[in-house]
Amino acid sequence: MSRVPSLLGRLGAGLTRMGERLDERRADAAAETEAEAEAGPVVVEPAMAPPAAEPPARPGPKTPEGKFPVPVAPSGDHAPDHVPPPPSYAPAVAARPDPVLAVPWSMRVAAEVGWRLLVLAGTLYVLTQVISAIALVVLAFVAALLITALLQPTVARLKRMGLPRGVATAVTAISGFVVMGLVGWFVVWQVMDNLDDLSNKVRDGIEELKRWALNSPFHVTEDQINQIAKNLSDTIGANTNEITSAGLQGVTVLVEVLTGILLAMFSTLFLLYDGPKIWQWVLKLVPAAARPGVAGAGPQAWRTLTAYVRGTVIVALIDAICIGVGIYFLGVPMAVPLAVFIFLFAFIPLVGAVISGALAVVVALVTDGVFNALMVLVVVLAVQQIEGHVLQPFILGRAVRVHPLAVVLSVAAGGLVAGIGGAVVAVPLVAVTNTVVGYLRAYARENALRSAVTAEESTEAAPAVAAADRE
Repeated sequence: MSRVPSLLGRLGAGLTRMGERLDERRADAAAETEAEAEAGPVVVEPAMAPPAAEPPARPGPKTPEGKFPVPVAPSGDHAPDHVPPPPSYAPAVAARPDPVLAVPWSMRVAAEVGWRLLVLAGTLYVLTQVISAIALVVLAFVAALLITALLQPTVARLKRMGLPRGVATAVTAISGFVVMGLVGWFVVWQVMDNLDDLSNKVRDGIEELKRWALNSPFHVTEDQINQIAKNLSDTIGANTNEITSAGLQGVTVLVEVLTGILLAMFSTLFLLYDGPKIWQWVLKLVPAAARPGVAGAGPQAWRTLTAYVRGTVIVALIDAICIGVGIYFLGVPMAVPLAVFIFLFAFIPLVGAVISGALAVVVALVTDGVFNALMVLVVVLAVQQIEGHVLQPFILGRAVRVHPLAVVLSVAAGGLVAGIGGAVVAVPLVAVTNTVVGYLRAYARENALRSAVTAEESTEAAPAVAAADRE
């Protein structure tokens, strides 16, 4: 038992010496680290760098999963100056292509065109909604533009005769509005004056149609005709409220029409008097880069609109006179009001001629029978053929020539958007747009040629300028 204390003492002394040695080693390692940090990183010259070692044929033992271990580059102060190449047993990884280049070229072009078309469609939709919301104002202003295009040459002629601009504008506008008012009054007077006669002829025409139906090969009996008349009478009596509301709606439409007429009159006065100043103000809203082209396209567009309005008025007047004279000699009642309706409907290309001609044929059928209606149809078709093949090409000319398909589509689109007013405005809008686009295309081509000539002249003059500087 006396040996136990001595063993414990020896063991304690050994542990103490081991601790002192560990402290000495830690102090030596810390001193070496501080010395390396003060000296900085060791730079190995390229010529003195040792050759790269060959990768071992066998990388070493496998991991428990059966795979070779992947070498990991050291980090921190012990990281090498360059990353070593991957070992030969590493699998080759193909580089992924650029996603933009992976999409076919045709699909990229289609996508570019597609989103631009979506932007244009959205813009047109918003513009259509805005126009529909303020259709009365837009149609009144467009009507004022058309009337101004018709009256502007008269104002210019009066100014050349020595009248001041204000007096010439007032005389032209008042004369134009008085003529339009007289025409409207004459039409209403003719209709009211011939209304009783027309009613009697319509009643006689219905009786004649009834007798023809009884004697026709369709085997229609008098009881069936009376039942049809009774059904019509019952329908009218049952829908009295709808007819009344339609009448009230007609009053609202009449108020809107009168408001539009007043707006068109005031707009026409200001356009006739201050047209150039208004155009200069509009040009200030255009970006400076596009202002020269727009300034040149404006007069061209106005020239086209003036030619269209004047040509359409002349053609419509010739149609109305020729058809009116024809139906007058055929004995059709209300020949003058029908001629006026033909003149007004002539401003709706293609569709207006069909509607006005059909109205004249129906009046002749109801009042004078089938033979007279056929004769009126022959007169209408003959005049319209002369108009389409002789008058329009000769009077309108090439300045406002629009393809018939474009005319049909524009009239249909204008009618869907803004009714009759949209159908009237559609064709001159297409004609003006065609003129503006053609002028801007020619203007851009001339600018490109001018820039190319300027660049070539500058290149040729450069050696001469350099020689002059050397002298």
